[in-house]
Amino acid sequence: MSVRRFVGANSRDVMRQVREALGEDALIVANRRTEGGVEILAMADEAVDHFEPSPPPPSEPASAPKDPLESMSERLLREMQDMRSLLATQQTDRHSVAESTATGSDRWRQLLCGVGFSAELADDILIDLPSGLASPNADSEQALAWLRERLMARLSVLKDEPEFFDETGIVALVGPTGVGKTTTTAKLAARFVMRHGTRPVALVTTDSFRIGAHEQLRIYARLLDIPMYALDAEQPIDDLLSRLQGKQWVIIDTVGMSQRDQRVIEQIAHLQGGRSKVRLVLLLNAASQPETLEEVVLRYRQAARAAGAELDDCIITKQDEAGRLAPILDIVMRHGMRVLFGAYGQQVPEDMALADPAALVDQALDSAVTSTTNAPAATAPISMPRWSRDVLGQGRRLSSLFARLRERMVGFERLEGVWDIANLPGVLQDQRLDALLQGYPPPQRMLGMAWSPRRNERGCDWAMPDIGLDADGAWMALPWLQHRQPAGWQPRMATFSERDGVAVHLLPALPDGDTLSWLEHQYLTWVSLAPPALRVHLHGERHALRQLFAESTLNHHVKVRFRGQPMTLWTAYVEVSDAAGRALLAWYGEVRDPESAKVVTRRYWLTPARLGNDVLSLLVTQLQSEGLAALTRRAWQQLKDADSGEVSPEVRLLMASGIAAVAGHLDCADDEAAVTLHSDVLNLLSSRRRRRDTALLDALVYAFMARDAIRQLGSVNREGLT
Repeated sequence: MSVRRFVGANSRDVMRQVREALGEDALIVANRRTEGGVEILAMADEAVDHFEPSPPPPSEPASAPKDPLESMSERLLREMQDMRSLLATQQTDRHSVAESTATGSDRWRQLLCGVGFSAELADDILIDLPSGLASPNADSEQALAWLRERLMARLSVLKDEPEFFDETGIVALVGPTGVGKTTTTAKLAARFVMRHGTRPVALVTTDSFRIGAHEQLRIYARLLDIPMYALDAEQPIDDLLSRLQGKQWVIIDTVGMSQRDQRVIEQIAHLQGGRSKVRLVLLLNAASQPETLEEVVLRYRQAARAAGAELDDCIITKQDEAGRLAPILDIVMRHGMRVLFGAYGQQVPEDMALADPAALVDQALDSAVTSTTNAPAATAPISMPRWSRDVLGQGRRLSSLFARLRERMVGFERLEGVWDIANLPGVLQDQRLDALLQGYPPPQRMLGMAWSPRRNERGCDWAMPDIGLDADGAWMALPWLQHRQPAGWQPRMATFSERDGVAVHLLPALPDGDTLSWLEHQYLTWVSLAPPALRVHLHGERHALRQLFAESTLNHHVKVRFRGQPMTLWTAYVEVSDAAGRALLAWYGEVRDPESAKVVTRRYWLTPARLGNDVLSLLVTQLQSEGLAALTRRAWQQLKDADSGEVSPEVRLLMASGIAAVAGHLDCADDEAAVTLHSDVLNLLSSRRRRRDTALLDALVYAFMARDAIRQLGSVNREGLT
């Protein structure tokens, strides 16, 4: 097909002619204006490769010039043909080179890198790939079996449990915060007790930073009937030797520290600084980013070498939370570490097993094998209206958000269940609520209770529920209604301590002397708010708390979140006694604006003297708990306006206080996962507010309501619509 000429009065007219003659994909070769309008030379796109220059008319010599527009168009077409030919040649050459160089080695290298192994390890393993398996036509099953065996050979593991549990001495678990050291300590202790009994085993903790560390380990120690000792992070283990006489197996739960914290070196140096040899075991979170894991291994092993120790053993934790297992196996292989055990849950001691090379490698390769052997057939995309896609997109966002909150907060699933009850007829709500609250909290998941004042909230006909603290000292998502608990402070606390193992009590007011005696007799941890006028004894004289701290200098401060804003808590304390002679610590605190240094509020507390200043983190938790009542009032009103009084008051109060606990938890948390959750929750609502806690609360209320609305849409009766 040759170039065709089109002439029209204007551009629109001539382009219409081109489209009608050659279609929408026509190629415009040249154009110019003429006395009659516009002239265009065009041709069909598919004819470019077959274009041949028009021969000169017979009446003209071959050397005679032609029309300039036609000459230019022919030159452009020749150049286009040359360009297409060049591109086609290059593509053919690249394809030929790829075919000629592609081998089985390349294929398996791509597989290893695809599941998360490093290129360095992949190249090191595949350098010995047999020639018979390097062929592109080699048997895949045979090659995969060879690869699996090579990976297993690279993975050093503990051969059998007696090799670890029968070796007497001291074992210290080290690693970053949140890797699961305390739970793993309990799992190892249970295994020691199962093999050797309770008498020769002891637990030691150096973690005085996390508010729940001592109490969580103490609970495990009670369950196992073995002693637990606290050691300051800067003390050598030799300071405890006199108390560890007769203990042949000692496990130390150390303070979690970021691998970038310079104190890591000091911590390991203190562990190794005494006469007793301490075996170090590094805990690695399988769900962490590969870059983070690499840095953890490097920094902790450097710290061990600096202290003259070895750190060659590790335990892989949170194996069930890892999307891919290859990255962590790659790191332990390349660094020559030995994997002792794999941990994959919270159950003690069940959720830990001896490291099995075959199982670990199979899990690492599983995603690649599944993707290559069970790939689903391609299907045409389903077309749906835009509003449907928006609803589905919102549903996926909410599903992901709720899944992460479910994983993060103890009791979040029960809170979801309370919201489900609110959608039932009123006559069923109280009955279903009774069933839902049975068996809550889950065993060994509750550390303490932040008790609320025994009175109705101002302007409300309900009292603020009590908020549970999980094993890490964080708020639990489903609170406890006051009127469902026994009367009196001692019966209430005894019920939770005996039934659920609650060891920490944050009290809104100082209880009577008998209750204090009971708390001390039970050796429980407690913190109580106190009025400024309360009198205590100091050096034989009675002083009001306000007078006691009138001239005090506050020289210690920590960051807190108060009323949705970043603040600083400055504190001072002094040892006093009450009328019965009990040794107490009296605390004074000022919440200050970090920018202006203005005092926002003041608080007084009393704590047992035996706990020392380790209770400071509990003071922070109780102070921050005060904001939950205001959040609950806000959520209560929103829910009451939305449900038109059709929801049971008990159900509505649990919904409101639970949402408040979740919002407060997210507002106070500052770890990486919490920061991501902040953003995702706040993005549900477009507005931005100065107070983050109320913004989080409103967004969470919206999230639950949107979840319920989407569920209702999914269950609409379609009768009459089709």
